[in-house]
Amino acid sequence: MTAPDPPVSNQQESNQQESNQQESNQQESNQQEPSSESIDEQAGQSTKPYSLGQPSSTAEWISLAIAATLLTVVIGLVGFLWASDRQRQPPLLRVSQSEMRQSAGRFYVPFEVKNTGGKTAESVQVIAELRIDGVAVESGEQTIDFLSSQETAGGAFVFTRNPQQGELVIRVASYQDP
Repeated sequence: MTAPDPPVSNQQESNQQESNQQESNQQESNQQEPSSESIDEQAGQSTKPYSLGQPSSTAEWISLAIAATLLTVVIGLVGFLWASDRQRQPPLLRVSQSEMRQSAGRFYVPFEVKNTGGKTAESVQVIAELRIDGVAVESGEQTIDFLSSQETAGGAFVFTRNPQQGELVIRVASYQDP
């Protein structure tokens, strides 16, 4: 006489059925689709794991060469601009005045300031002073916000007395480095 099988719980029975079903599903999928390894081997590609430090395809080598070239060019340009900027002359500011005109009892004296130096000047302060018989009778002041290298800016001073009756001096008093 044989001994009866021990009772099997419902939990154990369902777990065994699930594992059997998973095994049969895997066998079916293996039969339907070839594995990725066999596809790579058929295409003639290596199935070695990819190494991050070593480009392996021609496209990667070309990309690396282009990136290295661009990086070298950018670093070279930054170095060149830094070195050439250090050799530039400071701002050299020249003032010239144009022909005076009179209107409504006022005298307008136009002027231009040109930066002939190599660097930019900010807050350029231009002063005009009218002297009659050695005494300063009128003065004016203007500020030009920004004057880059080889740039010209202009304006006009307005006087109530005729500048032709005395000595008019227009000059740059100060500027700031940007």
